[in-house]
Amino acid sequence: MADTSAWLDTLRKSRKTALVQDGRRKIHFILPDGKELVEEYDVKTNDLLVRKWRTKSILGREGKWEIEVGEQFCRPTVSAEAEHLRESSSNPVFTRKDNSKSFQWRIRNLPYPLATYSITADQENRCCIIRTSNKKYYKKFTIPDMDRANLPLQQAAITFAHSNNTLIISYKKPAEILDMEKQVQKELEKVKSSREGDMECSPS
Repeated sequence: MADTSAWLDTLRKSRKTALVQDGRRKIHFILPDGKELVEEYDVKTNDLLVRKWRTKSILGREGKWEIEVGEQFCRPTVSAEAEHLRESSSNPVFTRKDNSKSFQWRIRNLPYPLATYSITADQENRCCIIRTSNKKYYKKFTIPDMDRANLPLQQAAITFAHSNNTLIISYKKPAEILDMEKQVQKELEKVKSSREGDMECSPS
């Protein structure tokens, strides 16, 4: 049974600050349990561009940002000694970038034709699984939004396409998620936005 009220209640109880910068509205949340959440929205379209989390360690130290949606553009300085440890630029790159109607993921550097891929919803383990018939790529991924709302995954909601060596996977947002997102936006409209200063951008 869907339960979006618990997540909405958590956001309402969180401490929130907002900043408008570079065409984005950046919201910083400190949740009741101490976790930090940052969301960035396109000012014109209200599309979610970034969602990332940070949790303190048992000793109280700040952890690294974990990206849920979007890509991290602030990168740490790479020393000459560590240069050879960088991942190959030809490795598959998995990122999430949603639109108003769907959760969406892009996997770059996958050259195989569309017929090679299958994407299934594993309802028991609450994840989606990508397989290739040539056994060259395999990945499991979750949809945290669906978990927070306690909604079951549906195979019929999944579609995918392939273009320019990129596999694009879409999962149609159910009505409960669309309604929750509207309610979240109503809550965020209550947060006064600053247009000065800069929000810290930490490496993941």
